[in-house]
Amino acid sequence: MDLLQAGQMLRPLWPDVAVTAVVPRTGSRLSTVYEVRAGDRTAIIKVYADKWRWKQAKEAHVYRLLAEHGVGPVPTVLRVEPDADVAGRAFTVMTRLPGTPLSETSVDDIADVYRQLGRMLATIHAIPQPGYGYITTHVLDAVPDNTAYMGRQFAKKLREFRELRGDAELHDLVQTYVAAHSDLFARCPAPVLCRNDAHEGNVLVEDGKITGLVDSENALAGDPWLDLAKVDFYTARGDATRLDALLDGYGAVPDERMRLYKIYHALELWDWFAASGETEYLDGIATEMADLAADA
Repeated sequence: MDLLQAGQMLRPLWPDVAVTAVVPRTGSRLSTVYEVRAGDRTAIIKVYADKWRWKQAKEAHVYRLLAEHGVGPVPTVLRVEPDADVAGRAFTVMTRLPGTPLSETSVDDIADVYRQLGRMLATIHAIPQPGYGYITTHVLDAVPDNTAYMGRQFAKKLREFRELRGDAELHDLVQTYVAAHSDLFARCPAPVLCRNDAHEGNVLVEDGKITGLVDSENALAGDPWLDLAKVDFYTARGDATRLDALLDGYGAVPDERMRLYKIYHALELWDWFAASGETEYLDGIATEMADLAADA
């Protein structure tokens, strides 16, 4: 993105201010993120690939939903432009939050940061949803109970695993484990808003404090333990300091669902990498999945 393009994107917001700098920032696999500076003003512009343009409305919806319920800090959406003709691609303009992704910096007290994250997730999980399912600007193909939802999701991901030529024995091992523990799904009485991506790359920190939670593209309506398990699987990685602090801040004790949901996240990630051709990660994920599904 050059200064001229950035100026076109910001003109309705800042008509009399010239853009002075465009700085690439950490984005996601689905979009590119830039920090744009204009005098003493800054903003974030997120540019979406055509394939993922539908996620734009979703992310704006989730940020606004969080703001309506007093959850923060999260970015404020300033402009949503789905028309690719305006600047070549769909884009969203948001406020810039201070801080650096936790994955890119060190902190003196990682446990305290994870306690903060646990408290933040607890406030997000206090937002009820009308049914279980993936969120766009509404809950897509919602089902009324968690057993039906997770049964559907595991069946879908196991089918993809088989179609992507995953190991047949591992497929059967996971399928057997899920069937033996499917009663755990019913422990979730009602669906809540789940971030479904609260890993360290999406947590901004400054001076040991969380200053923002960014990237809402994967939000869903489901069991809060699905969310907590993803934090553990993606970034806590079984580290007792991180996990204990997360649960302490959240106000919970470990639940048997954690292991079951970590298997789901491993299966989903394996499918994602296999479908995208990133085969270098598959063996490691498969080994972890097998270890989790080996019922002791």
